[in-house]
Amino acid sequence: MQLLDGQVALITGGGTGIGRGIAVGLAKAGCRVAILGRRMEPLEATRDAMARDGTSGLAIQGDVSDQADAQRAVESTIEQLGGLHILVNNAGIGGGGVIHNHDLDRWDEVMAVNLRGPFLMARFALPHMREQRRGHIINMSSESALRHYAGNGAYGVSKHALNALSEYIQVENQDLNIRVDTICPGMVLTPMSEGSPGLDPDKCLTPEDIADQVVWLVSRRENIKIGTPILIQTMENPWT
Repeated sequence: MQLLDGQVALITGGGTGIGRGIAVGLAKAGCRVAILGRRMEPLEATRDAMARDGTSGLAIQGDVSDQADAQRAVESTIEQLGGLHILVNNAGIGGGGVIHNHDLDRWDEVMAVNLRGPFLMARFALPHMREQRRGHIINMSSESALRHYAGNGAYGVSKHALNALSEYIQVENQDLNIRVDTICPGMVLTPMSEGSPGLDPDKCLTPEDIADQVVWLVSRRENIKIGTPILIQTMENPWT
């Protein structure tokens, strides 16, 4: 029997990077996993990777910031995989700039994906979790949510707000045995960050590092609450 047999997880941004690592990690631990993303090709590649471990998976194309897509993803996961116990809000995009001349369209886009998206996913997953009196939500935040970097713009603000959203969800639902954890990774080597000027890939975190943390969190006894945002960093500075 595997660690998470019988549990169902839904992961946003599950086609590449951290989301793919988490999907494969949860599948190896016995979860049935649904992944949501904008592009079908990487979702199918992740689903195939999960299948190699003999775990059923579901690929759902959609945009987390779209209300209909978010609702459809939750409903499809419950209907096709038999439930929903774990929600990982991982989908996110970058977007910086100083506030006084920040690009307005980029600001709105970042807020839509990084903050509205997790809100919508939780909004549609929570009624099911509350009814079954069980659930675990993991919000993938950032080191930028615990610091204030000049020029970090919409990305930094969205991640600070995501940490607050996590706390509100926890307070409102913990009496129903629903847990919320927030992970704040430092620099993770993903397709989005790979090749960045001055970045040493050998000193970066990997998606598998984050996946290990997620599996550890969701496999705790249900009465255990971890608490404040979890900062994961490398020992050595990855920037040269």
